[in-house]
Amino acid sequence: MKKIFLNTLIASISLSAVIGILVILIGNFGEFETRVLATTFTVACASILGLASGAAYESGRLRALPLAGIILSIVAGLSWFLIIWNSQQTNEYVAKSIMSVTLLAAAAAHLSLVSLARLDSRFRWAIPSVFIAIAALCGLTLSLIWFTDAFDSDITFRALGVLSIVGAALTIVIPIFHKLSDQPAEIDVAKIDAEIARLKEKIADLEEKKAGVS
Repeated sequence: MKKIFLNTLIASISLSAVIGILVILIGNFGEFETRVLATTFTVACASILGLASGAAYESGRLRALPLAGIILSIVAGLSWFLIIWNSQQTNEYVAKSIMSVTLLAAAAAHLSLVSLARLDSRFRWAIPSVFIAIAALCGLTLSLIWFTDAFDSDITFRALGVLSIVGAALTIVIPIFHKLSDQPAEIDVAKIDAEIARLKEKIADLEEKKAGVS
């Protein structure tokens, strides 16, 4: 699964580069070229989201979330094709649905990547914390998409700002916590010396028993 998304990402980026170069050389950037370029960009974005979720799925951790992320990224990509190639048939509800699926795909990919971190017990609080922050941010954003008129309060946008900062901060520190968790525990030299002394006594006792048998 991860390989499929990776190959798709490489192909879409390559195609975008070729189209961009041709447009610059030919000097004609019409509606068709714009749609083709937007399509390749959409494929690239969907591939990135699917790649993030696919990496978590192949790790065997939280299978349901990465699987949902993979499905949502594919649905989101296909949905954006509708807007790109048939925008006349796109109404408000379709647009809101596409935005919602895209948001959920991004959130699932984000949390899938975060779930790959392996943390010591002292840092494990960060994983559920970022899940709560991103879930709350996603839920509030979905509410704004579908019920815009019901959220005129300044508190709503303050909450969006706070949740965004908390989610971003936790996302940044979790890889640091992961790296710190990989560090070997501090070596207790005194315990090592005590164990060496005990083993030496044991060896000496065995040597005495061996000499008595001989």
